[in-house]
Amino acid sequence: MRRFTLISVPYIWLLALFLIPFVIVFKIALSDAAIARPPYLPLLEFSEGWAGIKAFFSELDFENFVWLTEDDLYWKAYLSSLKIALVSTLFTLLIGYPIAYGMARAPNEWRPTLLMLMILPFWTSFLIRVYAWMGILSTEGLLNQLLMGLGLITEPLMILNTNVAVYIGIVYTYLPFLVLPVYAALEKLDDSLLEAAEDLGCSRFSAFWLVTVPLSRSGILAGCFLVFIPVLGEFVIPSLLGGSGTLMIGKVLFEEFFSNRDWPVASAVAVILLLILIVPIVLFQMNQQKQQEAGK
Repeated sequence: MRRFTLISVPYIWLLALFLIPFVIVFKIALSDAAIARPPYLPLLEFSEGWAGIKAFFSELDFENFVWLTEDDLYWKAYLSSLKIALVSTLFTLLIGYPIAYGMARAPNEWRPTLLMLMILPFWTSFLIRVYAWMGILSTEGLLNQLLMGLGLITEPLMILNTNVAVYIGIVYTYLPFLVLPVYAALEKLDDSLLEAAEDLGCSRFSAFWLVTVPLSRSGILAGCFLVFIPVLGEFVIPSLLGGSGTLMIGKVLFEEFFSNRDWPVASAVAVILLLILIVPIVLFQMNQQKQQEAGK
């Protein structure tokens, strides 16, 4: 009974906060838009008995999913979101790995301070930090003023409302999500392995590439997944820092829900997005399971 109670808690949590909301969204995706409250039909009427339930299910269809395949906007938004998420994850890795490596190689007395500095941005509202980047990247912002003051440019650069600004905002925001798992993996690295590799004739770079990087693979994969998965559905950063040419599925989803009031199509978009996200989530789970089995 104790084991059943312990196991049932996470399953009840998933049932209440994931499965039931998903079923509701999936039902709306099978509905049709209507000028009503709520703005979709059909509605389940228990007062009509079994006949009402049969009529309810008979009116559900997959027309909204078919519409997503026929309109170029949606599949282009999915592809653009995948591209931005992949490129952002790559840039975050290229910047975050050296930071995590430097933190792991720092003296022991400095590591808590460096770790605190890495998580310090979380003490400030995410929205405020994105608004701060709007002031930095604007034509009259700090970045352009600095570059013009140094004589590197003669006129302000157009950075805000471009994909470059979106990449900057994403990399800055999600950098700690990659640094912390990589740092946790590098901190456990046994220095004697590097010494043995150098004794066997490896250069420092070869020892780093052949020993350090493979042993930190679990942290790299975990960090990349933690960046890629939320970036794929990101809405705030592309809305505030991106322009009209920045096409991401999160913006499309927001427009369908709140501007067009087309809840069925928006729900279909959300369902497809969730199905796309299942792939990296399953890969992440498989990687975690392999690491646990290897640890045993």
